[in-house]
Amino acid sequence: MNTNKSTARLAGFLYLTVVLCGIFSLLYVPSQLFVWDNPQQTLDNIVASERLFRLGIVSESISFTAFLLLLPVLYKLLHTVNRSFAVAMVTLALPTVPIFFSILLNKFAVLSLIDGVGEGTWPIAEQVMFYLRQFNKGNLIGQNFWALWLFPFGYLVFKSGFLPKILGLFLMVGSVGYYLDFLGRVALPDYSTYIISDYMTIPASIGEIGTCLWLVIMGAKEKT
Repeated sequence: MNTNKSTARLAGFLYLTVVLCGIFSLLYVPSQLFVWDNPQQTLDNIVASERLFRLGIVSESISFTAFLLLLPVLYKLLHTVNRSFAVAMVTLALPTVPIFFSILLNKFAVLSLIDGVGEGTWPIAEQVMFYLRQFNKGNLIGQNFWALWLFPFGYLVFKSGFLPKILGLFLMVGSVGYYLDFLGRVALPDYSTYIISDYMTIPASIGEIGTCLWLVIMGAKEKT
């Protein structure tokens, strides 16, 4: 039987969906449309490429739907390693889903503002930028829980015996990095000017991308 490998591959597929949709909606779309120090240009970009903006919303919705489906699959795969850590993993991860869906309302508010607008005017541009900034600040709340769930997940990967220990280490270190990044962005207004801010989340990215690719390509060895 290949039950464990099948579960691992399903988890990998769902995790890869989360990662790819997240990259598209949180990195690619903003890089194409948002100019944070120029509200009018941002508004003009969104009006001109409304379909791309809408695809970003769709992509983010798919990402967190896939994440919600991922959690019980990961629990099934890893609960025999340590049930308490598996429960903690799911408990800490679950709040991110309603948080991220709720902050999407800010992007729907942007759609409401630009509905029927051909060329934006400055007051609308300021409102659009306000909602986009609110979305980013809401993202920070989700990052708090995203950081926390990665630690028990990383521990389970490290102790599993059927996934590479190095990925577990990256996830646990990444959990700490994510949380410190969250604290820095909330506590320090000029945090983004510090060089270290560009590197705090790299271990988590390596751990998450590496884990989902390993699960998709390699699956997991059968438990003996």
